[in-house]
Amino acid sequence: MVDNLKQKNMNTAIENRQNLDKETSDKVSFISFIIPMFADAYKMNTQEAWLYLKKYGGWEFMNRHWWALHTDNVLYALNDIYEVCYKNGGRR
Repeated sequence: MVDNLKQKNMNTAIENRQNLDKETSDKVSFISFIIPMFADAYKMNTQEAWLYLKKYGGWEFMNRHWWALHTDNVLYALNDIYEVCYKNGGRR
């Protein structure tokens, strides 16, 4: 029963991903990639990173400017996100 439920949930997730337009899919992929990278770079776990980004404006910045950030070098993108947070009171 549990295995069937897991398989159904996995199939639903795959179907939902396939229904996303290309831009939304790319945005989700970038944000899913950059948050753990931010966490590693600034010595946080992923949840702490997400909360930090949300609190200090990094989340909004990423959502608004993801297209430019994803074309940049990862180190520059992480630095840009950190600078936004720092200017909004974030310290790490």
